[in-house]
Amino acid sequence: MWQIAIVLIIYLPIVILTGHYLFRVTMQQKTWLDPIMDRFDGVIYKLSGIKQVDMTGKQYVLSLILSNAFMVFIGYVLLRIQAMLFLNPNDIDNMEATLSFNTIISFMTNTNLQHYSGESGLSYLSQMLIIIFMMFTSAATGYAACMAFCRRLVAKTDTIGNFFVDFVRVITRVLMPLSIVVAIILVSQGSPQTLSANQTVQTIEGKVQDIALGPVASLESIKHIGTNGGGFNGANSTTPFENPTVISNIVEMLSMMLLPGACIVAFSLMVAHRKEKTIFGKQGLSIFAAMSVLFLVGLVTVYVAERAGNPIISELGISQELGSMEGKEMRFGVAQSALFTTVTTAFTTGSVNNMHDTLTPLGGLIPMFNMMLNVVFGGKGVGLMNMMMYVLLTIFIACLMIGRTPQFLGKKIEEKEMKLIALCILIHPAIILLFSALAVTTTAGVAGITNPGAHGLSQVLYEFASASANNGSGFEGLADNSTFWNVTTGLAMFFGRYLTIIIQLAIASLLAKKMFHSDSVGTLKTDNTTFTFLLVAIVLMIGALTFLPALALGPITEHLQLYLHSV
Repeated sequence: MWQIAIVLIIYLPIVILTGHYLFRVTMQQKTWLDPIMDRFDGVIYKLSGIKQVDMTGKQYVLSLILSNAFMVFIGYVLLRIQAMLFLNPNDIDNMEATLSFNTIISFMTNTNLQHYSGESGLSYLSQMLIIIFMMFTSAATGYAACMAFCRRLVAKTDTIGNFFVDFVRVITRVLMPLSIVVAIILVSQGSPQTLSANQTVQTIEGKVQDIALGPVASLESIKHIGTNGGGFNGANSTTPFENPTVISNIVEMLSMMLLPGACIVAFSLMVAHRKEKTIFGKQGLSIFAAMSVLFLVGLVTVYVAERAGNPIISELGISQELGSMEGKEMRFGVAQSALFTTVTTAFTTGSVNNMHDTLTPLGGLIPMFNMMLNVVFGGKGVGLMNMMMYVLLTIFIACLMIGRTPQFLGKKIEEKEMKLIALCILIHPAIILLFSALAVTTTAGVAGITNPGAHGLSQVLYEFASASANNGSGFEGLADNSTFWNVTTGLAMFFGRYLTIIIQLAIASLLAKKMFHSDSVGTLKTDNTTFTFLLVAIVLMIGALTFLPALALGPITEHLQLYLHSV
């Protein structure tokens, strides 16, 4: 457990420092990178014809959607013709149509679900020009939407900023500098960064093996910093080249956790900025604390479940002194595997350092439930936006119970906002459950399930939870590279990303246009411990009511089968 504690202790100060920096970038205040980046940004604005003027809410959303759509079109074409392009020393063929559709939607929505193996499915040009490029742009899109959302919540006037300015600034001032630092650390630990072709070597057993090379470190850095998750190799961060050492493992985990947590700190400073300067504003702190409670409960559950091992294996007389080590790397063990599993699904990154399909039933339930909730920190920017829907819902429910007017940051929450909040919260479970139902009732869907019974259902639920939450990890026992799975998960990723962002920005716009009301003695406090626990209770209650029947048929049934069999 000390390994886990060290990582979390390191995380707290760096997330606060990064949050303060994000706040300055978001509010366009002076930063230490301005002398260099102002000129760099100016060139980009000039070449792109970007006018640095405030947009209306509709203009902001339209700019976001159209820019993403244009990148999807270009990326799809390049995947379909990659065999004819340069930087393809391993002679990788063109990607099939439905797989290209799934891949390009996956990386543009910050999901990075991979129905292919990167080392055999993509040329170096595709890895850099499409995958790495979209890891930057999808992360920047989510962050821009989140900061526009936050600015509208805290503003006393209807202001949102400029999408393209937000988009460019987060790439040049946040994502690129951090990715360069992380890439250098990974190279120092042994990750390749080369354009050389794969090498064929003779192993110590005398056999021949192909060693996949390429620009691995640069992809790995933005993969984690941008909460992307798609690996250079099919086995992702379980491979020694993507994740060579314990140090690289810690760096990758901290990278995943950094910006989602920093967004909350930045939001807390926006709220507090209207009143007083502080290290961590109380409003954001209550939200951060609620997310932390959910995260720690999940982490402890995964660790205990994996440490206990499989009772059937114990019956066979096989020692499980190290815990359940099936699908795990010896260099990480149960502790760092459990932490990585919880982090990558709570912060919706999707990177894996162990095979999630081999987790114990309860160990697999937690990452699945993290994605079903999609608010336990969540991805960069969008996790905070999703949690804000629950914050507003909690305020509304609490005020109805005590007879007060629902109000948040001086703006009343009324019927129109609540309808949109309810719709936004329901979209995510609807996508997961409806597509899962389709998968288990159609021949094409069932054909992908490689395990019968409860675990097979868990594979299906995990796949669509990962797609809708824009996570990207999977129970890789699922045979998912087929027309059915490519198309359905592609649609789940698309709707899970853009429908919620559009609705959330619309809610923020409605609140921004309302008259500001100062807090009074009758106003519900939303920045204290009581509200934190109430928020946690509402999140768990909604999650349990929505997903418990499906989870009961999947991982819970599988857990009971294991222990009843061993009795």
